[in-house]
Amino acid sequence: LGAALREGSARCRKQDFAAAAAKFSAALELCSKSFAIEDPLKLSPDEMSRLASWIESKLVICYLKLGQPGLALHHSHRSIIQNPSHFCNHLRQAASFRCLHRYSEAARSAMVAQCLYILAEGAGLETSDLLQLYWQAMIQEALIGEKSFSVLYTPFEKEDKADKIKEANKTFAEKHPDYVQHIFTDPYGIHVLPEKAESHPDQQYLVTLGFRNKEIGKTVEKFVTRKLPVFPGQKITFSPSLEEDTETFWQNTGKRIMAAMFFLGSTKIKDERGPCTKAIEQFHHARLLSHLQRGEEQAQVMTQAMAELATVPYLQTVSQEDEKLLQSLMADAVDILAGRTGEHVWTKIQKV
Repeated sequence: LGAALREGSARCRKQDFAAAAAKFSAALELCSKSFAIEDPLKLSPDEMSRLASWIESKLVICYLKLGQPGLALHHSHRSIIQNPSHFCNHLRQAASFRCLHRYSEAARSAMVAQCLYILAEGAGLETSDLLQLYWQAMIQEALIGEKSFSVLYTPFEKEDKADKIKEANKTFAEKHPDYVQHIFTDPYGIHVLPEKAESHPDQQYLVTLGFRNKEIGKTVEKFVTRKLPVFPGQKITFSPSLEEDTETFWQNTGKRIMAAMFFLGSTKIKDERGPCTKAIEQFHHARLLSHLQRGEEQAQVMTQAMAELATVPYLQTVSQEDEKLLQSLMADAVDILAGRTGEHVWTKIQKV
């Protein structure tokens, strides 16, 4: 294993990234077979995870350099699952999303990276500012390419939320007259923006979205305001015989709904509905992809959900009940990726 890691690092320094990726893949295989140490009892599970995460992170770099961001993204999720508290793993995930032009998701990864960096001891202001700039750039890129909705951020202190939401909706209609087919303000979770702490200390925001298409706007609102998210088009996906309808729904509606959902997530660390909400949204997304018979994309989304679940305890306090749900969903994701069937917590959630 040591020889493979040294050879992989040497190939990286020589910018021979294809050979480096092969060596690091071999090292990962050895690591998974417990060849990391002579005596497994002398190394803690945490240390083993950090080693695996480091190898995965090297593979992310190699595949980004080789122009294969899809593979890089897959390994970035895996590096986070193994070591979710290290901000660099989330930053590499952001870079992978960016190369795939998935800017809202890149913004969310950059936001998480910046949050974890601040929480780490000895965080330097210069690096924190650079992370904020990257996060900000990704939000701007996401909005530049978006045609179906527009957004308004309203500063929020401790006012009456209902009154503030009415005011935000009215202001949005005045400022964005082309996007008034459906307007709503996210009632769950306070949003934050990538602004320097000294200029806006702890400033929080309400986010208002307005849509050109009324049905898409209403569906997005329904999705984000339910206590338990239900993916739009769920009735279609319950009937496997309607595969053609599912594909039509995804192309015409589903993609635009997910774009709005991803954008909302790019400025929200915590969700008042619960710490597992974001992961449950991804479970729904993966289920729709499975009905479309897109196995590779489904596996990617499930791995992403696992990375999301692994990171949750490092971003917020988790209750005992939520911790049980988090662990159950993580186990369900592993089972789904392995192709195991049976009764899961996720299956029960779908039935509800």
